[in-house]
Amino acid sequence: MTDIRVPTLGESVTEATVATWFKKPGDAVAVDEMLCELETDKVTVEVPSPVAGVMGEIVAAEGETVGVDALLATLVAGEGAVAAAPTASPAPAAAATAAKDVEDAPSAKKIMAEKGIDPASVQGSGRDGRIMKEDVAKVAAAPAPVAAPRLATDAVREERVKMTRLRQTIARRLKEAQNTAAMLTTYNEVDMTEIMALRSEYKDLFLKKHGVKLGFMSFFTKACVHALHEVPEVNAEIDGTDIVYKNYVNMGVAAGTPTGLVVPVIRDADQMSFADIEKKIAELGGKARDGKLSMAEMQGGSFTISNGGVYGSLMSSPILNPPQSGILGMHKIQERPMAMNGEVVIRPMMYLALSYDHRVVDGKGAVTFLVRVKEALEDPRRLLMDL
Repeated sequence: MTDIRVPTLGESVTEATVATWFKKPGDAVAVDEMLCELETDKVTVEVPSPVAGVMGEIVAAEGETVGVDALLATLVAGEGAVAAAPTASPAPAAAATAAKDVEDAPSAKKIMAEKGIDPASVQGSGRDGRIMKEDVAKVAAAPAPVAAPRLATDAVREERVKMTRLRQTIARRLKEAQNTAAMLTTYNEVDMTEIMALRSEYKDLFLKKHGVKLGFMSFFTKACVHALHEVPEVNAEIDGTDIVYKNYVNMGVAAGTPTGLVVPVIRDADQMSFADIEKKIAELGGKARDGKLSMAEMQGGSFTISNGGVYGSLMSSPILNPPQSGILGMHKIQERPMAMNGEVVIRPMMYLALSYDHRVVDGKGAVTFLVRVKEALEDPRRLLMDL
């Protein structure tokens, strides 16, 4: 008999929800065949079979919350085992099970039936909008909302889509940041002339030598690392009544995906070269788009950069990524007339926004940080000489 247990879920993550069982008791199971999926706040964790055999008892039903190393099910090794190479296709029964729409969690359906709750009134947090036990509990505990008046003719032209668990997590964390931190934003602008010239001059050679394109993010990462060394409180966080200062820079780089915003982390960015940073950004960006980021790759960030400019944003106030105390917002590069040495010249300008937790960072520190970033970007030679 082999126990199937909850695997390690990642740093500071202690529980998950059983989302889907792909096997039922008595089903034949191949080595590495997926038995079930667990959902945490950010990622879906697949639980493969360690051995070939026959599915035994399922201990944790769909919708149940389980802790790390909790018993999920048992498997009888060897009996009715199925051969499966690593590249083999899943068994037809398993494929059909994974492909079809899965019903709401049994525990959730039981509570809804007992309390007379209409499933249409419950926002499911499981995969594909599946209703979980905790979703029903929230509806049962909350007062009935007053529906906004609307015309019947409007209702038929509306589409109601259940929020994914990721979208609900994003919404919750953003609101928590606003409710918890004393958030304030300071602004500046940067002349991108020197960086654009440097990038234009060396981009072909950079690509040929390092196999990755030279983008703007490595410059901004380096500039932020430079500024964080001078203003360490922007790289700190509050823990109870303590302030924890980080003697490293784990740079979060916000990335938009089809399912929502994620923030993969470049660990020890302060120890990396331009090429290393660009390679890591390309790697993590590809994983983000494909939904392949692991929990570990999205944890441990100490500061974040968000680039709304790729979508055309001219100016915005980014929201902190808790428990971090600072986030830099990049924006669209736009040619604007600037007064320089008594003359009006056209320059490629970008607005910068630093949102910070005023509980940790004073106004002087925030402004100093943003000025140092601006100086480093307008004269990239400063980055080479640590000035």
